[in-house]
Amino acid sequence: MAGLSCGIVGLPNVGKSTLFNALTSNQAEASNYPFCTIDPNVGIVDVYDPRLQVLSDMSGSAKLVYASMKFVDIAGLVAGASKGEGLGNQFLTNIRETDAILHVVRCFDSDDIIHVSGTVDPIRDIEVINLELRLSDLQMAENVISRLEKQVKAKKELQPLLDFMVRARNHLNDNQSIRTLSLSAEEAPFLLQYPFLTAKKVLYVANISENDLSTMTNKYVEMVSEYAKAEGNYVIPICARLEEEIAQLSPEERAPFLESLGMKESGLQRLIKASFDMLGLITFLTTGEIETRAWTISKGTLAPQAAGKIHTDIEKGFIRAEVVAYTDMVAYKGRSGAREVGKVRAEGRDYVVKDGDVILFMHH
Repeated sequence: MAGLSCGIVGLPNVGKSTLFNALTSNQAEASNYPFCTIDPNVGIVDVYDPRLQVLSDMSGSAKLVYASMKFVDIAGLVAGASKGEGLGNQFLTNIRETDAILHVVRCFDSDDIIHVSGTVDPIRDIEVINLELRLSDLQMAENVISRLEKQVKAKKELQPLLDFMVRARNHLNDNQSIRTLSLSAEEAPFLLQYPFLTAKKVLYVANISENDLSTMTNKYVEMVSEYAKAEGNYVIPICARLEEEIAQLSPEERAPFLESLGMKESGLQRLIKASFDMLGLITFLTTGEIETRAWTISKGTLAPQAAGKIHTDIEKGFIRAEVVAYTDMVAYKGRSGAREVGKVRAEGRDYVVKDGDVILFMHH
């Protein structure tokens, strides 16, 4: 599961809980263990991938194992959270432990659902949350700086870290997020030690009404898109209320329902894929009689390290990887068909694994 968690943030009444409920409803994608709860605000969700069923049918696999993602519902942040308003600090700690942030923004008008600030203004909403995240980072930077200033007298090697932290603090004081701070090669590792909230990638989830489903946009969504673009972040429009309805349907009912709305896939599938892409993740596949399975790796992973995802012994004893592209597996009806036409490649230690590679690892 490591490296695959998103914290869901948003002001009260923006559709955050609706989205979380839809994501983690018991009928998440049709697999044997679609969803399990670690605690009330954490859900583990399958990353649905139609390729697995196709490979499984070829191999006669006993089971399918999808890649999965963890979603953490961070209780409604309010202005003043970093000072402990609401349940602020506790929840900010929860976000620190996630890899990315899903920021739900209200992009619809409705007389039934009161907006906390009385009017709908997605940029103002985003700024309220971003300010809380910056203030929380600022507090962390101040604490680290005061500790380092004491230690650096005896340990001169801490000076570069102290300099970096001071730069980070000044950047935050200028109302900037850490993700816009330019880092030298020496400084990059410091970010791994200190989980700045504003260093995380953000996927803005623009919650639209059912009236905007055909275009997936409106004036509010456009405002959010501009804002996200300036930050180098992503936006995905979604109708949380509709997703909650879709989530209640059986897998058989789902496809015709989506079709009737002119949608190829549910918004949640788009959301999970977008989160996956944002974190720079891909999947390689293994298939056999026991199981067909998707394994999650970062883009750029070499074959031996990919093998290590399956078992450390396979990485240690790595000899070579027998690789077939998923499209070739389908075109030539399996590994032996692909082998006959020379589409099975023997790759060594320096092979960079690609998304959709179907791999058999040779090891001793």
